[in-house]
Amino acid sequence: MRRREFITLLGSAAAAWPLAARAQQATVPMIGLLHPLSPNTYGDRLAAFRRGLKDSGYVEGDNVTIVYRWAEDQLHQLEALAAELVRRQVSVITAFGPAAYAASAATKTIPIVFLVNYPVGLVANLTRPVDNLTGINLVTGESVARRLELLRELVPAVTRVAVLVNPTADVVSAEATMRDAEAAARAIGLQIQLLKASTTGEINAAFATFGRDRPDALFVDIDPFFFTRRVQLVNLASRYAIPTAYPGRQFTEVGGLISYGTNLSDAWGQLGIYTGRILNGVKPADLPVVQASKFELVINAQTATMLGLTVPPQLLARADEVIE
Repeated sequence: MRRREFITLLGSAAAAWPLAARAQQATVPMIGLLHPLSPNTYGDRLAAFRRGLKDSGYVEGDNVTIVYRWAEDQLHQLEALAAELVRRQVSVITAFGPAAYAASAATKTIPIVFLVNYPVGLVANLTRPVDNLTGINLVTGESVARRLELLRELVPAVTRVAVLVNPTADVVSAEATMRDAEAAARAIGLQIQLLKASTTGEINAAFATFGRDRPDALFVDIDPFFFTRRVQLVNLASRYAIPTAYPGRQFTEVGGLISYGTNLSDAWGQLGIYTGRILNGVKPADLPVVQASKFELVINAQTATMLGLTVPPQLLARADEVIE
């Protein structure tokens, strides 16, 4: 090969390198992760999500990119954040709680994998969802009923239970919780008292009502905002000496009496697996909405003693963990 031809070939190859690099970069799929809160307390769950992705063959920073969008508890921002992910043409949107509804409103073509308390209004058929949505369902009427039963087993004298819900973060979830709680309460002879709170001040105000209208126990709904305010809730329950059942171990670990609910790390891992399957070409309609399968019962024996409660031996035996 003559020198001039070699230089021409070399120049053509050099010019092609950036194009090849851009083409390779364009093939790396993007996940849009949309969450209503902030990432401050989600380190362990994000790690579980990445493990689920890895099980499906995807490693962040290697062969997949994750675009994080956190609403920082500014729920009115979810619509704009969802629209931004759509404009970026992400491959799939992973959405949590109320963010799932914002994502669903923003696109009918980009696959959405959700993690919600109740998928009411997102899919009509859990076994075979249609369009572009599928995901993980955290709560069922059975799990709500089970938590009420455990609370009564721990506090046999209870007759009236206050149920604390957040009506603004996820209206569908709050309504479903109340409906399931009322049905379960009737079945075991309990009365339900509704309390609503969506801010720190409203949580304080809800507990302040106990001075004039005191329930026998409190049931805290599963809600992202309540998880961020768990120390406040546990401290207030202690101050008012109210036996309280919580939706997850994060509450009992900071002094809550009893918790029964989904193992959220396990659920986030399942979410990662589903997201990876979507990236591998499976259609959302071919992935049934699955019920979170790993539930755990945690009892804080020290808090029980402080409240003057004796935990029945059979309840201790069934607990996944007893905090002494």
